[in-house]
Formats: sequence, C-alpha cells, structure tokens
Amino acid sequence: MKEDQILRDQLTKLMQGGQAFKPLEEILQGITVDEAGKTVPDLPYTLWKLIEHLRLALYDILEFSRDPNYESPEWPTGYWPTENAPADQEALDASIKAIQEGLNQMILLVQDPARNLFTLFPHGNGQNLLREALLVAEHNAYHLGEIVVLRRLLGHWQ
Repeated sequence: MKEDQILRDQLTKLMQGGQAFKPLEEILQGITVDEAGKTVPDLPYTLWKLIEHLRLALYDILEFSRDPNYESPEWPTGYWPTENAPADQEALDASIKAIQEGLNQMILLVQDPARNLFTLFPHGNGQNLLREALLVAEHNAYHLGEIVVLRRLLGHWQ
C-alpha cells in the first residue's frame, strides 16, 4: 500500500472516531427532542446547541475544502444556533443525519486520490486538505466529549 493511501486511511479513521472513544453515531444515538433542549447549571450550551454547532462547523470546513468561492459565515454567530432546543424530533434527527452525511462527504474528499492532501488551497491562507481533515477530527472530538459529559449530567449516558 502506498504511503499516500495509508495516510488517507488513517485520516479517515481519525475523523470517524471510535479508536480512543465511541464513534459519533453511538454518541448521538437516541437523543430525544426533550433531552436536546435541557440546560444544566453553569453550562452555556444544550445538546441541541452542540449538535447544531457540529453540523454548522463541519459544513463550513467541508465547503471551504471543496469550493474556492465559498464564503464562511460570520464568527461566532454563524456557527451557533440561537435557540436552546430543536423545533421537534424531526429537526434534531435531520441535524444528526446531516452531520453523518457531512462527515462521509469529507471522507470522500480525503479518499479521492486526485486531491493532493498537501497542496495549499489557493483561496485560503495556508490551509490544505490534510489540515482541514485534522481540523474536522479535532473539532468533532472536542464537542463529542462535551456531548458525552452533558448526557451524563442529564442522566442519559451509561
């Protein structure tokens, strides 16, 4: 196996999670609309805010990585929902599904041998696909850890 493919496969595993912690699908599985909007004292977010933030940030990274004309939303307002809870279970499920689909799309970019992992994006300021894949993995791991802690505090995690 070529070193390039080994790196692509390792990046994929890193983005999927499940090596040092549970994979994204397990962490987000079974969250209800009621649970998603509950607050915990001294925490500035709900499960919904974290889930939506994951979705918004992932799509920002994904679109930046594949579209040189993409413009990122304003920070921080464009990356966090204003509401504490989803409108309904359908909205929550759609957000979780979009995260899974966005992650799969990012993996397809990383696995595409026509895309050089090291070539700097002409529309960026030093970013390349390798950096963006690592950013997805790091960002997801950080917030998935927060989701696990919040679910424990809410009594919905084993």
